[in-house]
Amino acid sequence: MRFITPLLCAGLALSALPAAAVEVQWIDWITAYDDEGVYTVEGVITSGSETIDVTYTNAAGVGFVQTGTGTDYFTASGPDSPYTSVGPNGVDNRPPAAEMIALRYAGVQTLTFSQTVENLYYSFVSMNGNGYRFDQDFEILSYTGGNVDGQGTDDAGYWGSGGVVKVDNGDGTYSLNATGGEPHGTIFFDDTFDSLTWASLTNEYWNGFTIGVQGTDEQVGEVPLPAGGVLLLSGLAGAVFVARRKRAKT
Repeated sequence: MRFITPLLCAGLALSALPAAAVEVQWIDWITAYDDEGVYTVEGVITSGSETIDVTYTNAAGVGFVQTGTGTDYFTASGPDSPYTSVGPNGVDNRPPAAEMIALRYAGVQTLTFSQTVENLYYSFVSMNGNGYRFDQDFEILSYTGGNVDGQGTDDAGYWGSGGVVKVDNGDGTYSLNATGGEPHGTIFFDDTFDSLTWASLTNEYWNGFTIGVQGTDEQVGEVPLPAGGVLLLSGLAGAVFVARRKRAKT
């Protein structure tokens, strides 16, 4: 029992450790084209050894698409980015520069994934005068001028600051609405799915977005112990082994 107690205490200590933010695997948008009247953008998310092909479709069209070149609209006015956060679902790394789809028309659009994804992250730029109605529930992680994670006010984005709010529409859809200004931020979908559909609520040129994932459905289920936790348990296990050897010699 004397040897079990330290390991039991260590387990309790590890469970009390704060959850770290996640390193998100952001999409690489590759090509855009008109497919018989439906505007289509294709991209790839690489997560470990897995490759997830992503197809975005919008019959109304878009403002423009960035595929790795152009202005970095995911910058911030200070170190506390509106795209990163802490906590169990927090984001450790902001979206990469010039990887964005800029929207301009009201209407329905869909993202389709080549395999089931889990823990999808959606970052938005300059969502002023607009709103999005999603077919999945989501969590607001961060936005300009907000303090969702309790770590201080998120700095302004490329076009400034502004608030957002989530609305449960009561029909299985959930809206992200701007409350004023120039909102930039990140929301999180805590579910597994193969496609995501949402509607832009107004014509506004322009408001942009990109996406990323924590991993595929299978990968997210394989959650490793934090490095510090591994070292702590390894050290305690070694201490127990030594103590047992000493006890056996007496």
